[in-house]
Amino acid sequence: MVNIPALEQVNQILHILFIFLPFLWALGTLPPPDALFLWAMEQVLEFGLGGSSMSTHLRLLLMFIISAGTAVTSYFIPSTVGVVLFMTGLGFLLSLNLSDVGLAFKHSVTRHRVGTKSKPLPSDSEKQFTWKECLFYIIILVLALIETSLLHHFAGFSQISKNSPQAIVGYVLMILLIILWILREIQSVCIFGIFRNPFYPKDVQTVTLFLEKQTRLVKIGVVRRILLNLVSPFAMIAFLSLDSSLQGLHSVSVSIGFTRAFRMVWQNTENALLETVTVSVVHLLISSTDVWWNRSLDTGIRLLLVGIMRDRLIQFISKLQFAVTILLASLTEKKRRKSTTTLCILNIVFSPFVLVFIVFSTLLSSPLLPLFTLPLFLVGFPRPVRIWPGAVGATACVCADTVYYAHMVPRLTAALQAAMATGSLGLLLPGSHYLGRFQDRLIWIMILECGYTYCCINIKGLELQETSCHTAEAQRVDEVFQSAFEQEYSRICPLNEHFGNVLTPCIVLPVKLYSDARNVLSGIIDSHDSLKEFKGDLIKVLVWILVQYCSRKPSVQEVVHKTENKGKASLIILPALNASPQTQSPEDTDSLNSEILDDWSDDNVFGDEPTIRKGKEEKDQLKVVSGINLPIPGSVESQGVGDHSIGTVPENSLYKSVILGYPVVDKGKQKDVAYIPLVEFSCSHSHLLSLPEEWTSNCLPNSKMREMSSLFPEEWYQFVLRQLECFHSEQNASNVLEEIAKDEVLKDFYVHAVMTCYFSLFGVDNMVPSPGHILRVYSGVLPWSLALDWLTEKPELFQLALKAFRYTLKLMIDKASLGPIEDFKELINCLEEYETDWYIGLVSDEKWKEAILQEKPYLFSLGYDPNMGVYTGRVLTLQELLIQVGKLNAEAVRGQWANLSWELLYATNDDEERYSIQAHPLLLRNLTVQAADPPLGYPIYSSKPLSIHLY
Repeated sequence: MVNIPALEQVNQILHILFIFLPFLWALGTLPPPDALFLWAMEQVLEFGLGGSSMSTHLRLLLMFIISAGTAVTSYFIPSTVGVVLFMTGLGFLLSLNLSDVGLAFKHSVTRHRVGTKSKPLPSDSEKQFTWKECLFYIIILVLALIETSLLHHFAGFSQISKNSPQAIVGYVLMILLIILWILREIQSVCIFGIFRNPFYPKDVQTVTLFLEKQTRLVKIGVVRRILLNLVSPFAMIAFLSLDSSLQGLHSVSVSIGFTRAFRMVWQNTENALLETVTVSVVHLLISSTDVWWNRSLDTGIRLLLVGIMRDRLIQFISKLQFAVTILLASLTEKKRRKSTTTLCILNIVFSPFVLVFIVFSTLLSSPLLPLFTLPLFLVGFPRPVRIWPGAVGATACVCADTVYYAHMVPRLTAALQAAMATGSLGLLLPGSHYLGRFQDRLIWIMILECGYTYCCINIKGLELQETSCHTAEAQRVDEVFQSAFEQEYSRICPLNEHFGNVLTPCIVLPVKLYSDARNVLSGIIDSHDSLKEFKGDLIKVLVWILVQYCSRKPSVQEVVHKTENKGKASLIILPALNASPQTQSPEDTDSLNSEILDDWSDDNVFGDEPTIRKGKEEKDQLKVVSGINLPIPGSVESQGVGDHSIGTVPENSLYKSVILGYPVVDKGKQKDVAYIPLVEFSCSHSHLLSLPEEWTSNCLPNSKMREMSSLFPEEWYQFVLRQLECFHSEQNASNVLEEIAKDEVLKDFYVHAVMTCYFSLFGVDNMVPSPGHILRVYSGVLPWSLALDWLTEKPELFQLALKAFRYTLKLMIDKASLGPIEDFKELINCLEEYETDWYIGLVSDEKWKEAILQEKPYLFSLGYDPNMGVYTGRVLTLQELLIQVGKLNAEAVRGQWANLSWELLYATNDDEERYSIQAHPLLLRNLTVQAADPPLGYPIYSSKPLSIHLY
């Protein structure tokens, strides 16, 4: 073998190549083994076997093995009809989303075994096929097999000519290609990305108007979908079945070429249609049989070569456009113009060498790597379409804003489904990138794989933090979209003003999501009149919330239908207002924890969301005071609090409430005997609406309680009770509610609880609260008072009081902006709206995230802006709004990501302020870096692969 000339030449070439290997590795041109292996599988699967790149490594490996097995098996089938049927059937089945089919089959088998109705699958990306979809695919498969077998069996095969059946089908395909191209371009806002589409709705600022004007485009989209999914595949199958090359069985070229061709018909219909029309046109133009194209190649290999040339040509144009954009960016960027002018001149002088780099990266299908995003180009190493080695959606820099993207993704996916099916997003190819914009949210969409009537995507959410780089590029994105969607033009087909940008506007998507509005509350929260009314409203809201809480207790719902008045009155222990309460001594008051006062100092007024100190204080506040039994004269000997013996439960279970105001009894000493009067309710149903016994307060001085009881709104209290609906099943519901409203004992019970909570929220001073006080209490930091420990020891009551305070603040803002409340009925309607439609709290609360995921119609939060020195209100409103979507230059994204990988892994330039991540509006450099997978990028949300059905 030493004397073989070919091996000697290879030996010489490799000796030269090996010398440059370290240099190529240092430049990042040599691929890692895993990237090279996956890239090679993708290239063979896509161009040799007619498949698509896959969303996971496992799917890619399995699909590659199955597709290669299909091509090998077709080589050994003896019958031409059998080969055609085999290629058609397997090509159709492999172009479907087999994972969805497998999950549907597994789910149906499980359901059949269990014998119960199926439960919905856990995620939207794993939706099972319905019986209609299965029937649709079965019908399509049967029709395709019948058409293929009949045409192949009965039609005569002859060389293609202008009058042959295959040529006639070719003419039909040409017409279909032109029609589909026109219908696709009509759907998008820009034609070729250069001219604005005159058929696209001009005013797209409101959802209703946009949907009305889009009706015609939707009808056109339906026609396009029928032509693309039903007419085109059957026309291409007819073209392939009539080809004479199929007579040459047991040929590797026929097996590979036609396996790919029959697969591409379904896997990527639009590209397959373009390739088939190209081959048909070349056939008609080159009729001579002596030409190499007709003599040495069969139709399958011709389609394969045309497919490779089509893909490489598109890549070359995109890479050339990216290189030109970088050159223009270097010249137009003021900060770097002087330092990059020399590089630009060198690129122009040595433009042939630059074109060689572009051509070489195109042939390898590898990214064009601009060093530090400067006009200094290298060839990046070949890598899969997904670019990053990790699993899609496995990592993200999760933060408090992640929930907004998590909520919007399911609805955004549904909107994308309609847009992709109509062709509004252009030609769907794996590796395409789209950018969506709404308010301060930026959505990055990447197509992972495509097939027959399905598409798999990944959606990322970029940070909402307003940094200078983020703001500069986000403003440019807004300008691009505004000029395309919101600007009126006098000309019919105006030019796209931002043609040089890597972003091309495509479509507007109506999606139901949260709009974010921030308002300055100056003039409301600092108004003396509003704050004065706030105190009176707070008592009313406290009454309403406590009554609602008691009426919705499970015990009320169960007992209200079963209880009957048997003449036995319920007992309740209530400290009389004229009794001498046991209060803390001055020494005890002076020894209170000073940390509480520190938290309440004015130094902490201007925090956005003040927090309560943790540690020992928190444990003390949340501890549960164990009850102490006190013998009552005339009653049987009391048992332990935890002992719920029959006959003693009604009395003993209520003894705990009166201990809260008494001194602690040392262990081992005899307990003092206190006389506690037992009070009977005047109405037999009152006990159903009584507050929990441990909420009975005796921690305030008698004089203070009498003073504050005069503020209790008795008319409002009775009105609220009369509006309750928990007794409506009773025959005399109105009479029962009237008796409960007149029960003085129950009223005194509410007076104690409400006024103690009121005192706890306002502290020692009963003055008009300040805005700083409002913000601190809204955030859960209460002022010191005698009742503070009593309230914080009851977490449930504390949360109810805090909710009442927040409702009152929202009520104050609504009264200032919408007008005063006319009567009690309007006030109740307002509070019920807060309860059902609003979440009023803090952005940092877990319940805020839960409310978003549960789709509460409105959310409100109070904050403070230290920079401007103003109090702010943040309102989220769930409504249908428009998301603007544009297509990114895929090669620009791949090139910048390749540079990011090279810079951090090869050049180890991890400077946070490095040049290559600074804002550049033309390249969207900072946003592109953010969208990379962690740890090199930092998107705050990244979805798992989402399967979208395109029908």
